Amino acid sequence: MQKRLGVFVRTDCSNQLFYSTAVTVTKRFAGKASHLISTDKSKDISIARKRRYAIYLRNRYRERLQLRRCGENSLLLNGLSKKSPDDSFTMKFESATIKDIAKALNLSTSTVSRALRGSYEISAETKKQVLEYAEKINYRPNPIALSLKERRTRAIGVVVSEIANNFFSQAINGIESIAYNRSYHVIITQSHESAERERVNVEHMAARGVDGLLVSLSSEATDLSYLKELHEKGMPIVFFDRVTNEIQTHKVIADNYLGAFHATEHLIYQGYKKIAHITSSPYLSITKERLDGYKAALEKHKIPFNESLIKHCNHGGMIVEEVEDVLNELYKSKTKPDAIFTAGDRLTIVCFGILKRMKQKKEAGFTGFTNTQVGDLFSPQLTVVRQPAFDIGQTATELLIQIIESRRPVTEFETRTLETSLIIRESSLKKANSAAESGSVQA
Repeated sequence: MQKRLGVFVRTDCSNQLFYSTAVTVTKRFAGKASHLISTDKSKDISIARKRRYAIYLRNRYRERLQLRRCGENSLLLNGLSKKSPDDSFTMKFESATIKDIAKALNLSTSTVSRALRGSYEISAETKKQVLEYAEKINYRPNPIALSLKERRTRAIGVVVSEIANNFFSQAINGIESIAYNRSYHVIITQSHESAERERVNVEHMAARGVDGLLVSLSSEATDLSYLKELHEKGMPIVFFDRVTNEIQTHKVIADNYLGAFHATEHLIYQGYKKIAHITSSPYLSITKERLDGYKAALEKHKIPFNESLIKHCNHGGMIVEEVEDVLNELYKSKTKPDAIFTAGDRLTIVCFGILKRMKQKKEAGFTGFTNTQVGDLFSPQLTVVRQPAFDIGQTATELLIQIIESRRPVTEFETRTLETSLIIRESSLKKANSAAESGSVQA
């Protein structure tokens, strides 16, 4: 009795069991092929005919195996099968490969590969045949195989504190606009202001073989040894917004010093003298630069610097209670502020919302760094320092791709500083002043 290899697929549909018999594959073809190849030459069938017939039978055997696989994949894709402990096999999606095309068209894999690449070594007829069949079976190049061959994944890793931040969401738009046009994919990770999570994200992307990293440091980042090690091994890294001087590479930032200077000076021109400055972690570069701009404006107008008016929210407004505690401290102190200048996107929005809920005898002047698109919908309308986040993302990506595609090691680096803009609205204006003062000032 002939031995048969049967494959049965059990599917559950409407509480009924259906048993469908997949294509039955026999060993007859393989056995007969071997028999014919070894047949004595004295037989009436010539050796050439026997070989051709043997190859024909072998190909039929392979085709039936392929049909079985296609049947399994079809069931899987159409949602007709469910894997259960009783299944006699595990269904697995298998994408078409160059080998499949080569077998079907009786060509070598190297010929198929060159035809798919459009090589001049392959005739137009063969190219057409290969391309048509590749389209028919929905062949797609294997990105893992390509990355191993080219030693590039065409992927860029991005590390930010959080995507929900207006500044970072706009910066990511800028990053993707350049990456997409240059045929790079973008992998985005969030640190949520955690140094440990930031390290894990960076190491994971490096292990996955990204071509380069765009990094905006978390508020807890103090030990950058893992980034230094990657950079020394040749990993292209570009910092943006929150940068460090410990690693020599390209950096892209906003003019934080002048942005803070003009915002503070604007409040001074409005008649405010006790201006509180609420900022992020003291470890961040943006914190230091914006605090320096704030101090410079006070010094220019001969207003004494008061340390008690400086408050740090180490999580940058991500924890509302942290901001509430800071504001309560300010308004319970002897030197109550008559205006507040905040130095972070989320920090500005959260702080403004809390101030609106607090019952103050006199409304304080308010301005801060934020890239919100709806500042004019707040009540009062919000005066903001706006950063060119989209342009920062684009510039950082261009610099990173330059390093990635450079044929020689890059040893000369630059720090690009983009201008901020002060958009003046009601929140920073004293009622005695005319609303006509509202407008935009380049910082």
